[in-house]
Amino acid sequence: MATRRCVLFDLDGTLTRSEEGIWKCFRHTAKTMGFSEPGDDVMRKLIGPPLAWSFRNLIGVPEERIPEALATYRARYNTVGYRENRVFPGVRALFAMLKKRGDFVAVVTGKPEPATRKVLEYFDLEKWVDGISCATDGHAEKDALIRAVLPEDAGEVWMVGDRCFDIEGGIMAGVHTLGVAYGYGTVEELRDSGAEKIAMTVGELREILCPGDAVPAGAFLSIEGLDGSGKGTQIEKLTDMIDRFGFEVVHSREPGGTPIGEKVREILLSREDAEMTDITEALLFAASRAQHVREVIRPAVAAGKVLLCDRFVDSSAAYQGGGRQLGVERVLAINAPAVDGTLPLATVYLDIGHTESLRRRCAASEPDRLEMETEQFHARVEAAYHELIARDPERFIVVDATGDRDAIGEEIAARVLKRLTEAEK
Repeated sequence: MATRRCVLFDLDGTLTRSEEGIWKCFRHTAKTMGFSEPGDDVMRKLIGPPLAWSFRNLIGVPEERIPEALATYRARYNTVGYRENRVFPGVRALFAMLKKRGDFVAVVTGKPEPATRKVLEYFDLEKWVDGISCATDGHAEKDALIRAVLPEDAGEVWMVGDRCFDIEGGIMAGVHTLGVAYGYGTVEELRDSGAEKIAMTVGELREILCPGDAVPAGAFLSIEGLDGSGKGTQIEKLTDMIDRFGFEVVHSREPGGTPIGEKVREILLSREDAEMTDITEALLFAASRAQHVREVIRPAVAAGKVLLCDRFVDSSAAYQGGGRQLGVERVLAINAPAVDGTLPLATVYLDIGHTESLRRRCAASEPDRLEMETEQFHARVEAAYHELIARDPERFIVVDATGDRDAIGEEIAARVLKRLTEAEK
């Protein structure tokens, strides 16, 4: 019978950087039960061991109150704590590469199954996982959990984890062991536990498990809106959520994004260049974009990163095509060789009326050359954006930008993450 390589992963400290939620849950439990909150020296040790062991040996909870501590901890974790988490950058790409190889992928953790599934489902990792082996009835011995999850056609087996419990469990189960030093253990701990190999980063882990394999392509996202619509705030919020899901985010902007592009930006936005003709302006934007696409956007996507760009070609179509009245079609034609087919997977448009956006923008700082234009100019820009959205409704994510900033950020993140995770292969 043909066999499959099996790669088994610990969860906390190996797949996710989970200290935020775990530490908050431990502190909440200690405070609720009247115990001293654990200090920083204890906190790092709390990630990895079974919960009951940690409460007993690190927090000092008496045996008879362990069930109460577990219930208090899990009540908060299962409602809030599991989301206070971050997938390590590169893990998503690694999972996709393992599945492409045909490997059996499983998660082996001392967490209970409901909590484990919550994390995997929330971060959309479960689509790559063939098996889950979790603690039951207070038993979380890693060697037993490893044996329980292996399929009948298991061939070469690797246990990947960041703590001694993972390595020792793998050795006891008779499988290969691979320690990761980017988690909550140390290189010394992993070596002393007998790890066969140690990866210092997720990139090194990927090279050990998938040597020579191509990294899956990343994605290109843009965010658009009238000046004053809140793009800067929402880029920051969206970056945080994309990072939580383990996507490697890089930022850029237009005009600019490259040394050449930044020089062009200075010319375009300078108030001293008031004599610039409309067609010159459109061509300069396109020239900056041509460099940006080839020097920054395409290489970032090819390297598996998510490039989040503040404005792209839609801005030219709206500002020069609509605002300058050059025509949307004409400006898109000017930009065709610059873009050369490179368009965002999704474009977030912050929808706000031009009057309110200008009021916000002028209240924030001194306007630049384009922002100083008439109200009629900005009204035409707004109308051109709506025309672009009507032309390509599948690409645009239109969000009402007049409400609460946090609520706007949550809506944007949910809709963008849906696009990103659906695009993963």
